[in-house]
Amino acid sequence: MITQTTHRPPATDYERTSDNRLAIESMLDCLPLPSPTVIVRPGAVYVTVSDVDDLGEWLQSRGGYIHISPARDGLELWTLITSTTPRPDGTTVPVRVSVAVPEGEQVMDYIRAAVTG
Repeated sequence: MITQTTHRPPATDYERTSDNRLAIESMLDCLPLPSPTVIVRPGAVYVTVSDVDDLGEWLQSRGGYIHISPARDGLELWTLITSTTPRPDGTTVPVRVSVAVPEGEQVMDYIRAAVTG
């Protein structure tokens, strides 16, 4: 007889937040990505990095696409839409990695290529 561990979907916001925290912490233990600020919520994990090169590290490691919010006071908010590594059951947690970028800043081509819209 073989038993398999299954991932039971969390039922409450507290459980979803705890589940997401475990997923991001487990991933960051294996992937040393810059993550100075991590905010965990039931629907996603939000990471704020210090500069656009850190955003590039996340992009190279996790893939995804980048959304740029309209500039305010000379700054744009660049957000990488990605996810954690898959759990054994195949599920992932949405991760949003953001950085403030001065308008007109020089950005590596591979990062700019991931921008949508």
